[in-house]
Amino acid sequence: MKGITLLLVAVVILAGIVAFTAPASLHADDSAAPIFVTKIPPGYRDWRLISVAHEEGNLNSIGAVLGNDVAIKAYRKGTLPFPDGSIIAALHYGHVPSEENNKVFGQSQSFVPGPPTNIQFMVKDSTKYAATGGWGFATFIDGKPAAAASMKSCFPCHSQAKASDLVFTRYAP
Repeated sequence: MKGITLLLVAVVILAGIVAFTAPASLHADDSAAPIFVTKIPPGYRDWRLISVAHEEGNLNSIGAVLGNDVAIKAYRKGTLPFPDGSIIAALHYGHVPSEENNKVFGQSQSFVPGPPTNIQFMVKDSTKYAATGGWGFATFIDGKPAAAASMKSCFPCHSQAKASDLVFTRYAP
């Protein structure tokens, strides 16, 4: 009888340990989830134009900033913070002179997109990306995710734009 009681106590203790540690291990896995977007959102080339951008310095690029329907609706209504599901894409290109256009203008003044440099995304998911202000960041070069180390500068830079929910681009209707 003593043996059965001892065995029952051991089983109850073991079950308690498993029940107590299982949620903790699930939580540990969640916190280990990547804080960067690792897949290109499908259909982004069909999204609407938010604005265009020109960046000088090391980037020296021109780009189109696009938004999915959720982001466009938020921009149009002036909704801040952006709702979960908002996705903003920035398609960056080098720029080259347009010899054809410059002949028409009679001087060198026209530039057109050159080779693509990268595509960047911001994906709003306030739960999944809570550690980075609710936004997941991504850079893709030739369709492949940039190194995680290079992505570490995204949030610190964007966190300076708190008043606009970490988004730099303004809507150009």
